[in-house]
Amino acid sequence: MMKIGLIGGSGLAAAFSAQAEGQRHELDTPFGRPSDAIVETNLSGLPVLFLSRHGPGHMLNPSQVPFRANIFALKQLGCTHILASGAVGSLRDELKPKQLVVPDQVIDKTTKRAGTFYEKAAVHVEFAEPFCPVLRQILKDAGDELCDDSLQIHHGGAYVCMEGPAFSSRAESLMHRLWGGDLIGMTAMPEAKLAKEAEIPYALVALVTDYDSWKSKAAPKSGEPAPEPTDPAELLKEIIGNLEIASQNAIRLIRRGLELIAQSPDRLANCPATSALKLAIWSDKSRIDPQEVERLRPLWGKYFDSQS
Repeated sequence: MMKIGLIGGSGLAAAFSAQAEGQRHELDTPFGRPSDAIVETNLSGLPVLFLSRHGPGHMLNPSQVPFRANIFALKQLGCTHILASGAVGSLRDELKPKQLVVPDQVIDKTTKRAGTFYEKAAVHVEFAEPFCPVLRQILKDAGDELCDDSLQIHHGGAYVCMEGPAFSSRAESLMHRLWGGDLIGMTAMPEAKLAKEAEIPYALVALVTDYDSWKSKAAPKSGEPAPEPTDPAELLKEIIGNLEIASQNAIRLIRRGLELIAQSPDRLANCPATSALKLAIWSDKSRIDPQEVERLRPLWGKYFDSQS
């Protein structure tokens, strides 16, 4: 049975939470409790599982998000596909605040987060395509229908995931642009990688709130007047306003994507991630601790039942 996981990040979590009513699942996992209760409900004709990434009141900063518990809990509840969202800064002129981006690549700069479920075996998932191409195409089709002057969606781009919680220095921001980064955020990793390890196809809708620090006013040249200082309160107000608009646009996009899935569920039949572990378990299965096999059974149990 198809169940779509919706992971709400900054902005979208509050917006979706206000709309999502249903059964609340309070779960525990081998990796602790997830960020929040998972709400099982129905949207656009599909069963969905909604999870707020940062928890009630947005109390978890990006480094504190229990990514492994979140993905494991969704898997326990039968989640088959994930559509996630998250606020980002733009590293490109053409990716403007209030707009949406569906990235196709990621650069991982995180350092403090556990990045795998499999700590007692050698498991190497293929990660050349971090985001599911099938889900991305569905979001593209949905976006092509919705795009107008008030909703601009870009498809493709590299998301640089930094540790945070502080934002980038200007030098770092300029470096990320040189690397080929298009967006800068703090939550796509290891979330996308763990979803692949759990064989759950995953796509991300990125909500652009600002231009990061690369586009900040530069220091004046000799003899030139200094630029007017930016009022931090006004800047924060602007970013929050951009996030609110982008969040409403993201809800429109995701809802239309869900409708397209409900109309043609067979489109999801060939998502590559659904067999991500088939060739990824390099350890001799007979030598892996049986207790570890059982502990992680929702993730990889089928490969031990058949000894494939």
